[in-house]
Amino acid sequence: MMNFIDRYIMPFANKLGNNKHLLAIRDALVGMIAITMVGSLAVLLNNLGAVPGIGKPYEKMMVSLFGETWNTLGSDIWWGTLAFMTIFAVFGISYKLARSYGDDGFEAMLVAAACFFLLVPQVGNVTITPEGGEAVTGGAWGFIGWNYFNATALFTGIIVAIAATEIFVRLSRVKYLVIKLPDGVPPAVARSFAKLLPGMATIFTVGLFGLVLRKFISDGAYLNDWLNKVLVTPLTGAVDSLPFALLIVFLVHGFWAIGLHGPNILGGITTPLMTKLGQENLNMYAQGVTDLDKYNVLSGAFLDAFVYLGGSGATLGLLVAMFIAGRKRHKQLLALGTPPGVFQINEPILFGLPIVLNPIWFVPFILGPIVMTIVAYLSISLGMVHPVVADIPWVTPAIIGGLLATGGHVSGAVLAAVNLAISIGIYLPFVIAQGRIESRREREQAAGKKDDTLAV
Repeated sequence: MMNFIDRYIMPFANKLGNNKHLLAIRDALVGMIAITMVGSLAVLLNNLGAVPGIGKPYEKMMVSLFGETWNTLGSDIWWGTLAFMTIFAVFGISYKLARSYGDDGFEAMLVAAACFFLLVPQVGNVTITPEGGEAVTGGAWGFIGWNYFNATALFTGIIVAIAATEIFVRLSRVKYLVIKLPDGVPPAVARSFAKLLPGMATIFTVGLFGLVLRKFISDGAYLNDWLNKVLVTPLTGAVDSLPFALLIVFLVHGFWAIGLHGPNILGGITTPLMTKLGQENLNMYAQGVTDLDKYNVLSGAFLDAFVYLGGSGATLGLLVAMFIAGRKRHKQLLALGTPPGVFQINEPILFGLPIVLNPIWFVPFILGPIVMTIVAYLSISLGMVHPVVADIPWVTPAIIGGLLATGGHVSGAVLAAVNLAISIGIYLPFVIAQGRIESRREREQAAGKKDDTLAV
C-alpha cells in the first residue's frame, strides 16, 4: 500500500499542490480575507432583521441608536468590498503568479487589470423616463453593470489574470523587447521602460483576442457572458451537488491521511468555485431574497461551518471521544490539542496521535466527514436548515460557526451540534478499540519482561 502511495499518489499530489497557477489563485483569495470578512459582516448585520425571533427587536434597537438609515454603513461596506471582488482577485492573482516567476509583480498586475477591463462591455442597457413621458430603454456608452465586477465574473477574472500574466512574463524575457536606459536613470523609471513593450504587446494581444471572439465566435457576446453560457453555468451547477461535495471531502481527507495538506492542495480548485456560490448567496441575502430554494447549498463556509469541526477530519469529535473514554494515556496530547482544536486547528492531533499514516484512524477520519457532509447537504437542500449566507473565519469555533454562517439562524447551530455528535459517535468505538489494543500490548510486554526475569 505504501509503495502504491509513494509511486502513484504522492507525485500527483505534490505536482498539484505546487502548481504555480493554483497557488496564485489560492494565495490571492486567502489574502483577500479582510475584504471578504468585513463585507460578509456588513451583510450579516444589515440582514439580522430577517431572522425569526430576534429580527424585530434588533431592527428597533438599531433604529433607536442610529436612526432610520442605520444600514447605510453596511451597504457602503458591501459595495466597496464584495461588489468588486473580481477586481481584487485579478490584481492579487496576477501579482502572486508574476512573483512566482521571479518578476516583481507590480507591472504585471496593472497590465492584467487593463486586460480585464478591455474585455468588459462598454455599453449598458439603460432605462430613462423623461418627465411627463414614457420610459425609453436603449444602449448607453460608459454604463457597466456591477455583475462584471463581483463574484459573478470571478472565473473570467481568474482566466484573464493568468493568461495576461503568462503573456507579459514571457514577453518580458525576450531581450529584443527590453528597453535599457542609461545608468543614471532612477531605478523605478528604468524598470517601467524595460517592460514598456511587453506590457503594450500583452494589452494589444488580449484586446485583439476579445475582438476576434466577439466577431467570429461568441456572436457579439463579451468574454464573461460567453464563458457563463458555455462553461461557468454548467460547471457551477455540477459543483453545487452532493456527489461533488463528497468528492471534495474524500480527496481532502485522503491527502491528509498520507501526510499531505488536503485543503491547500485542492484550494486552488475548490476555493474559487465555492467562493462564487457563496457570494451569490450573500448577494441574494443582501437583496432580501426569502425563497430558500434559490440559494446554493455547497457554498462559501459550508465545510468550515458543518464538516471541518475542529479542523479536517472533524477531530473535535475525536477529542471529545477521548475525554469520554477516559484516555489517560493521551492526557498531555489532550491538553495540547484541545485549545487549538476548539478553533479548528488540529495539527497537534494529526501528527501527535498520530492520524497521518496511521491505518487505524483512516476509517473514522474519512468516514466521519463524509457522513457529516451528507447530513448537512440534505438538511439544507430539504429546507430544514437555512443556507450559508455569510463568510466566517475558518477558526470560528464549532456550533458558533454554524450560527454565524447561516446569518444567525439557530438551525445552523443545531446542524453543527448534530454533526459534532455524529463525529463523536463515529470516533468513540475506534478510541475504545485503540485503548484495548494498547492495553493488550502493554500486558504482553509486561509478561515478556517477567518471563525474561524468571529465565535469568
